[in-house]
Amino acid sequence: MKTAVTIGGYANSDIAGAIEFVKQADKLGVDRVWSAEAWGQDSVTSLAYLAGQTERIGLGTGIMQISARVPSMIAMTALSMNMLSNGRFVLGLGVSGPQVVEGLHGVAYDSPLTRLRETVDIVRLGFRGEKLNYSGKRHVLPRPGGEGKAIRLDHPPTHIPIFLATLAPKSLEYTGAAADGWLGTSFSPDYPDAHLTHLKKGASEAGRSLEDLEISVACHVSIGDDVERMIEDKRSSVAFTMGAMGSASTNFYNDAFKRAGFTDDAKAIQELWLQGKRPEAAARVPDEMVTNFGALGTPDMVLERFKKYRAAGVNSLSLRFDEVGSPERIGLLEQALDLIGQV
Repeated sequence: MKTAVTIGGYANSDIAGAIEFVKQADKLGVDRVWSAEAWGQDSVTSLAYLAGQTERIGLGTGIMQISARVPSMIAMTALSMNMLSNGRFVLGLGVSGPQVVEGLHGVAYDSPLTRLRETVDIVRLGFRGEKLNYSGKRHVLPRPGGEGKAIRLDHPPTHIPIFLATLAPKSLEYTGAAADGWLGTSFSPDYPDAHLTHLKKGASEAGRSLEDLEISVACHVSIGDDVERMIEDKRSSVAFTMGAMGSASTNFYNDAFKRAGFTDDAKAIQELWLQGKRPEAAARVPDEMVTNFGALGTPDMVLERFKKYRAAGVNSLSLRFDEVGSPERIGLLEQALDLIGQV
């Protein structure tokens, strides 16, 4: 399996430590670093800096929010990053959710899949060196009735892989049909059909198969002997995902857990969280919502989890560690890479 690490996001302010972590990951042979973007760091700035600090590791946005940029700017940013990194850049895109899109960006969260599809279409026009002439439901270039004209981006044509972070069934189908890779979250190798069935359907209808995609899923890793403590430590983050990563009516992560068979649990945790009962929400998280959605435990236990991911069809693991300090994370990364080498 390919391997990746993640930096950035809404809760990671140790930029210096993150840079050192990625530099060490590059030396250890990790295939890619994904730069997260929520309501903290943006997904591009750190990668631009890392392009000059690393030698071989791939640099991907994981993800760039399409609501924060027009498609032409996404294409120009990707082309610029690809040149700066000597072809190591991967464009990861996603629609985010209504709380961020409408609250942070002030953009209506309507027809997200249509906007994603049209964004990918326009970006690929730019990558191919064609004029940005497009007529869609959400994007029309040039703007009708104005003085604009269709413009070709001033970059040589190139292929930049596009990965999509999707969770809803129809969006997963589109990913299977059109993307170079899938950035999966809330994924468990114990319940792979909650996601992969929809990816397979989209791929099949487009004359493709899952072998045409890189299936890259986030995997939270904890290695040690005190398994009970590790489970307890992670209950609050699962509760946060169930209750805070979306509104009461729109939470794609919560929905993904429901499709995996945790409907009653996901609803109950979300209700407690939205009532402000956060300790109670964390306590309501069953062990399986922790242990089945990552790799946790002794080295032997973690190795078996990695084997299960591979058997489920995952060919790329994005390894995530709770440890904040760079030395601790690097040590865990080395352990994890040794175990993955045995899969």
